Amino acid sequence: MITVDKAKEILQSQKFPTVEERLSLIQARGRFLSEPIFSPMDVPSFDNSAMDGYAFSWSEGINSLELVGEVPAGKSSDLILKSGQAVRIFTGAPIPKGSDTVVQQEKVRKEGDKVFFDPADSNLGMHVRKKGAQCQNGDLIAQKGSLLTPGMISLLASVGVTEVQVYATPKVALLITGDEIQEIGTNLSHGHIYNANGPALTAWLSDMGVKDIRTIKVNDEKSEVIDSVKKALEWADLILITGGISVGDYDFVKQALSENRVKELFYKVSQRPGKPLFAGRTSSQMVFALPGNPASVLSCFMNYVKPWIRGQMGYSNTWENWELLPMAQSHVSKVRLTVFLKSKIRNGKVEVLTGQESFNLFAFGEADGFAEIPMGSEEIGSGDLVKFYKW
Repeated sequence: MITVDKAKEILQSQKFPTVEERLSLIQARGRFLSEPIFSPMDVPSFDNSAMDGYAFSWSEGINSLELVGEVPAGKSSDLILKSGQAVRIFTGAPIPKGSDTVVQQEKVRKEGDKVFFDPADSNLGMHVRKKGAQCQNGDLIAQKGSLLTPGMISLLASVGVTEVQVYATPKVALLITGDEIQEIGTNLSHGHIYNANGPALTAWLSDMGVKDIRTIKVNDEKSEVIDSVKKALEWADLILITGGISVGDYDFVKQALSENRVKELFYKVSQRPGKPLFAGRTSSQMVFALPGNPASVLSCFMNYVKPWIRGQMGYSNTWENWELLPMAQSHVSKVRLTVFLKSKIRNGKVEVLTGQESFNLFAFGEADGFAEIPMGSEEIGSGDLVKFYKW
């Protein structure tokens, strides 16, 4: 067996060509830019009012103005204001020629076609958004590798960007092995269990923006497992297999991978859950064979598969996906393995939940991540810092 750190080190060293695609701005939510973006225009593209108020030409001590017109947002005016004149103006409306300042309406007293205000309530250029104040034509506004958050999408939309070049998500083949696995929505036969791993992995992949997922149910027959792996390799960028990777009489996954010329990177990690984890690759594809127990599947996905996918999608520091937090209670480890515990954050502390068995999914309904207990740590005390991997 290799250590958790060594397994992650091996995966980080695997280099694959990145794939890019062009998407509409809205479709690109949550993706990463594969090229920088420069503004094609000045924003704002004209001087405009930051307030509802009155636009005029500022001069020292001025306290009254003659009202000569009105400029709503979305309209412009041919007026050229003279000294002592003003127009009623609304937020976002273009500043008329001859004006350079806006006094907000709350500071003004209006009498007929005259407006009055305290000179102390105005100064030159007040409440005027100048052309190019946000950015100017040619400015770098988004670097390569930037995450397309709603805020970034808003910025790009403000300069008229409609499409962006982003890192593509992988096509994923999800192979669920096991004669005992039965699909939800059917009457459960004696000796069978429902397929919990498939929906969980599909949901997690979908949350990451992965859309192209094909799920294949595979029976525990050697020829079928070999053929299913072969077909998956003909199509997918990433192959995820659950079950069949141990050493039982009906575990054929490792042999199937070997016969399909998948190069082994490592097999078995000194961890619980998820010890019989396999990682391998072809020249352009990654393969993870995960144990069948749900806790093992989800733990391995979080710690190895998810960081690898995120790296392919343009994330930086994807393997540093943890934070140090104090334990809410002490924990005794009885195994000389790295242990991942289903946990929940309460009041800033890591609370280890009951139901840590590999088959037991109950804690997953409450947990929001895994706590890592390092190999060789016989006891972690209350308040001791541990790595917490948030889902």
